Amino acid sequence: MRAPSRRAVAAAATVLALLLSGCAGTDDGSGAGGRVEIRFQSLAWQKESVEANRQLVEEWNEAHPDIHVRYVQGSWDTVHDQLLTSFEGGEAPDVIHDASDDLADFAYGGYLADLRPFLTDRLTADIPRESWRTTTFGDGVHGVPFLQEPRVLIASTKLLKASGARIPTPDRPWSWAEFREVTKRLTGDGRYGIAWPLKEPVSVTLNLGLSAGGRLFHRGPDGKVTIRSEEGDRTVPDTLHDQIGTDRSAARSALGMGGSDTLPGFFGGKYAMVPLGFSYRQQIAEQAPEGFEWTVLPAPAGRGGAVQGVSPQTLSVAEASPHKKEAARFIDFLLRPANMVRLAKGDWMLPTGTAALADPALHTDRYGWATGVAVAKGLRPAPAQSVRGYPEWKDKIATPALQEYYSGAIDAGELRRRLVDDGNRVLARYQR
Repeated sequence: MRAPSRRAVAAAATVLALLLSGCAGTDDGSGAGGRVEIRFQSLAWQKESVEANRQLVEEWNEAHPDIHVRYVQGSWDTVHDQLLTSFEGGEAPDVIHDASDDLADFAYGGYLADLRPFLTDRLTADIPRESWRTTTFGDGVHGVPFLQEPRVLIASTKLLKASGARIPTPDRPWSWAEFREVTKRLTGDGRYGIAWPLKEPVSVTLNLGLSAGGRLFHRGPDGKVTIRSEEGDRTVPDTLHDQIGTDRSAARSALGMGGSDTLPGFFGGKYAMVPLGFSYRQQIAEQAPEGFEWTVLPAPAGRGGAVQGVSPQTLSVAEASPHKKEAARFIDFLLRPANMVRLAKGDWMLPTGTAALADPALHTDRYGWATGVAVAKGLRPAPAQSVRGYPEWKDKIATPALQEYYSGAIDAGELRRRLVDDGNRVLARYQR
């Protein structure tokens, strides 16, 4: 999943660092004495994650004196535009950390190498087919998916128990209808049952929509994608809309919030539950008041089952890199099972690799790790994963339309018209 805006690194500092790094070395990436020089641009931002990445780079360099990896710090906030500029300017890093939903245009544009000739059998077999689908564009594999972040419900243990509601489990989650009733029961005495942080409403709407049988994006036999709004596509947006506008069980004030913005209200008892990405558990563990008890619950599920879409974090190799083989070897090292666990724990996310996911360190009830591992079996590629034109549709069409629908400014019919009619006009330009 692409990291939210809370993962900010100062943009000016990042751009300066990248410009400086682009000026070093020779054109073929070779250093003194013929040593291969590889630039690895990481988007790690949390202290533990940055340390894990830097330590692994150091371990690689100690073991491979003939292939030196240089760590370059990037930023989630600026990565798309920065990469586009670096690709066009011939200054792209060799190994690129990104998210799968940001790769389509780069892959189809010829900027990312097809990794199939370089992937080891171990790595290919360890990562499930569903995850590989997130980085497969056309006939090529243009990234290795390695970290994934399901959306979960974080609930106040005290308020949930007091409500008398059934406690959902990964094997028996709440249905969307039951979930709506629970949020009603949790509402009262100046408290909302839930706060949906909907500053960026598209991914949550589409990804959770899979559980209701929604897809919205449909690829035809000719390979072209069209948008259709069917019954399953309406379950999630209609539930959120009704919680906010009809039931008053969801806080309207959260519509413009990011995930972190909801935490003070959650800690203060203003919200009984908050739906957040799995990695937010770190902030909660570090910031919750002493004695505050919280629990991790699976997201609701509908007729589509206990599934949801994800856009994993990825590692790619630039097509222009003169050292693709060596770059792929470094990626394989980073993603050995033990190393993948280190990266996952550093980011408070889940690994994609089956061996890493089975590590006992991730099967603990503490901080909800075990719930996340159980939810992982239902993770699927985000619906718009490989759709060209999706970023424009998301920014110009879907984000404002969903924000207006959730606020009550437009009705369901107008929402569908914008998402479908206006959306198909956007996609058509990319599929001529």
